[in-house]
Amino acid sequence: MPLQDYLFTSESVSEGHPDKVCDRISDAVVDTFLAADPLARVACETLTTTNLVVLAGEVRGPAEVAQNRDLLEQVARDAIKDIGYEQDGFHWKTADVQVHLHAQSSDIAQGVDAAGNKDEGAGDQGIMFGYACDETDELMPAPIAFSHRILKSLAEARKSGATGILGPDSKSQVTLRYANGKPVGATSVVVSTQHADAATTEEVREYVRQHVLKVLPDGWMCPEDEFYVNPTGRFVIGGPDGDCGLTGRKIIVDTYGGAAPHGGGAFSGKDPTKVDRSAAYAARYLAKNVVGAGLATKCVIQLSYAIGVSKPLSVYVDTFGTGTVDEAKLAAALQEVMNLSPRGIREHLKLSRPIYARTAAYGHFGRTPEDDGGFSWERLDLVNDLKSALGG
Repeated sequence: MPLQDYLFTSESVSEGHPDKVCDRISDAVVDTFLAADPLARVACETLTTTNLVVLAGEVRGPAEVAQNRDLLEQVARDAIKDIGYEQDGFHWKTADVQVHLHAQSSDIAQGVDAAGNKDEGAGDQGIMFGYACDETDELMPAPIAFSHRILKSLAEARKSGATGILGPDSKSQVTLRYANGKPVGATSVVVSTQHADAATTEEVREYVRQHVLKVLPDGWMCPEDEFYVNPTGRFVIGGPDGDCGLTGRKIIVDTYGGAAPHGGGAFSGKDPTKVDRSAAYAARYLAKNVVGAGLATKCVIQLSYAIGVSKPLSVYVDTFGTGTVDEAKLAAALQEVMNLSPRGIREHLKLSRPIYARTAAYGHFGRTPEDDGGFSWERLDLVNDLKSALGG
């Protein structure tokens, strides 16, 4: 029997966290390439520290982008400016931005490219997971959903000018109590946020409290002695000036907050031929539609691929005993309603578009599908197809 009464914790980090600054820059580079050529290949890693940004990786795309270091430097600066860094130790205008992107390996390209009767292959081997559950309206685990919402609310207030006491760098952590397998309230909430030097600890605490109360359902607030805001007492030096950042270090924050397995591959900085990204999106899309169709209240899907091979090597479905249909039949139906080759995923979800910078903070999942195709993997448009494939 699965555990029904327990505590579960997830964390989130803001767009100003050093690692998220790197994710944002890397995804802005992806968007720049895809805007110029939807079939561009990008694998961009970013490192940040005190007034230094380093871009490295492999690309294939139009020369006016790939060979334009001034353009790519400006892309990085614009991302930093939008996040809000104008500090002595990290400033969008004065940071040293180094661009070290080079041509994609021809060995990798020949395995991925379509040629003759060979379809487009996966950009790498690996396993990817997707997950959905009925704990929130967006069919996400509640602890990570609330952790994201708290930080997003604080960021919106900061960027709108509603407050001048907050800085861009922040983290949240929410622990929820589950009864009979369902979340019923918070037992602790932790928020650490960068703040102005003149702001007092109590001032920051009371401002943060407003946003936590706005996000949590009525009656869910944790006990006062379990509400932690800046537990160290001071958080003025933040962002890359306080801690080195790297692309791809917040993969649990990006996904399900630890409530589901993770294949290990990061998303940011990768074009959609990389199955680390596109197949994880597809797995979430399928899992969400399974739960949205009422076929389960909880569903995890694993996909696996080999570099250069177009078909998935395996499709695994687990509904944790909540499913209304046999899982083997469900796995077959999922492959019937969606082509899970790298090309099939890319075309079905229309991923070859500049839609990635917006994914770099507050989670890749549980977001609202957008008119230009952003977060297309959050749509619930397979519900009827799934029911039909299962004879419903």
